Amino acid sequence: MTADVCIAGGGPAGIILGLLLAREGVEVVVLEKHDDFFRDFRGDTVHPSTLNLIDALGLRAGFDAVAHTPLPRLDVVINRVRLHAIDCRTLPAPNRFITLMPQGDLLDLLSAAAARYPSFHLRMGAKVTDVIRRDGRVRGVRARTADGDLEVSAALTIAADGRDSTVRESLGIRTRAYGVPVDVLWFRMPRPTAPLPDTLLWVDADSFLITIPRPGYLQCGLLIEKGTIDRVRAAGLEAFRARIASAAPRIAEVVSRIDSWDDVKLLSVQIDRLERWWMPGALCLGDAAHAMSPAFGVGINYAIQDAVAAARRIVPALAVDDREAALDRACAAVQRRRARPTALMQALQRLLHRTIASGRGIRLLHNPPTRRERAALRLIIPIVRPIGARVIGYGFRPERL
Repeated sequence: MTADVCIAGGGPAGIILGLLLAREGVEVVVLEKHDDFFRDFRGDTVHPSTLNLIDALGLRAGFDAVAHTPLPRLDVVINRVRLHAIDCRTLPAPNRFITLMPQGDLLDLLSAAAARYPSFHLRMGAKVTDVIRRDGRVRGVRARTADGDLEVSAALTIAADGRDSTVRESLGIRTRAYGVPVDVLWFRMPRPTAPLPDTLLWVDADSFLITIPRPGYLQCGLLIEKGTIDRVRAAGLEAFRARIASAAPRIAEVVSRIDSWDDVKLLSVQIDRLERWWMPGALCLGDAAHAMSPAFGVGINYAIQDAVAAARRIVPALAVDDREAALDRACAAVQRRRARPTALMQALQRLLHRTIASGRGIRLLHNPPTRRERAALRLIIPIVRPIGARVIGYGFRPERL
């Protein structure tokens, strides 16, 4: 196959970039190694900046038709004291909320919209194995499919194939890794019988528990110290259930639905960032350029903003006579624009992990709060709510069409 742009990876960055390029008539091929988009470990959080993009693309009716959970405010429960920590209603209209939608549903919507453009080509079940180099440039990729080997020649190759990027490895670009003291045990449980307020985080002296409200069930994550999965399993499934029930008593009635360790998956948390996001003929975006921690759920948001920034620079570069040089300048410009907001968000995530999210739990509040704690909450929460909504909802440098 031949294209102007070949994108390895059908995640948020890859599909959004493919859609934006195809709208401008760019011949684009997207290669996704899986046969569908539904992965348990893909982020569900759709931020206001992404909702604004969906509105600008004219896709809001289709988006609203898919089951999702709008959250105008984000609650946390600390030692059984509920706090309304983030209030997105302070954001500009119309999208004054974060919503939770299974990423597979979002990618189905976006890829269907992209498929309406004749220059968009999506190949599912196509696993990229290497890049093609010639004359000092990357000229495309090689992939393996059920029908045999595939080569895609392209003026520009995009690595959007995640934190374990094959393209990035083939390019040999150096990665700077930052130590993270935590991993996540990922599992799902039914909703309890009694109505449960939407709550993203439960904290007690022993645990940090994430509960993502999906339609019909809760997608949950229990933070553990990195490298201690064998110790957790050795303590037994009953101790694991008891730890969940202790952190979130409101869902204690459903913990028995975790039948075996087969229901619990380990998600290794990492934070890293490339020193250089591009080389002649290739550009890394999203997790391939900067793996984010699950903290604040911003990974999908930053991947999509990378894609918007890239599209705005790639399209004009393809239109000039010396487009190889123009594409190299465009790739360098994408890194200059996106590197700093990425570094700032990763620094914030690392600060969170160092202070309160080690996986061991911490007593942040008494129950009931002491007089000093109540005074601090009255002072801090009104400041944190709008600032937190802005940083989480838009990031440090939001992108627009």
